[in-house]
Amino acid sequence: MVVFGSYIITPRNAVAAFSFDLFPTNLQGLELKLSNEAQNNNLKSFGQLPLSSDGQPIRTLTVPITAYSSEVGQTDSTPFITASGTTVRRGVIAANFLPIGTTVRIPELYGKEIFIVEDRMNARYDKRVDIWMEETADAKNFGIHWTTIEVF
Repeated sequence: MVVFGSYIITPRNAVAAFSFDLFPTNLQGLELKLSNEAQNNNLKSFGQLPLSSDGQPIRTLTVPITAYSSEVGQTDSTPFITASGTTVRRGVIAANFLPIGTTVRIPELYGKEIFIVEDRMNARYDKRVDIWMEETADAKNFGIHWTTIEVF
């Protein structure tokens, strides 16, 4: 009876005696680490989904295509950051007439390679596509091409 009475009078003590035995120490450390990451808003990268180049385009357009590189003279004060907030890389294009995130193919120049609209151009270029290139010399040598794009 005495034992039974102590559990009724002080239930917190009875539960506390068992709560630490239910969780091994290594799980408590993992829980603390995950909690700290969540509080600090640390995000983990899970990669990107693959892009398909086998679908049918929703429309095709003939537009002038030029190239640019990450130079302050050709961009703003953050030359390696796109208008959508991503880092420039192969496959990034700038276009003012297409929504950010639109996928495009340029079959006459790049076959089935997929490009993603992630950047914008100067407002005076309303119907032009600008392809990002790593080297300034490559961008200058690219020149201007009037070609058909496929919009997905």
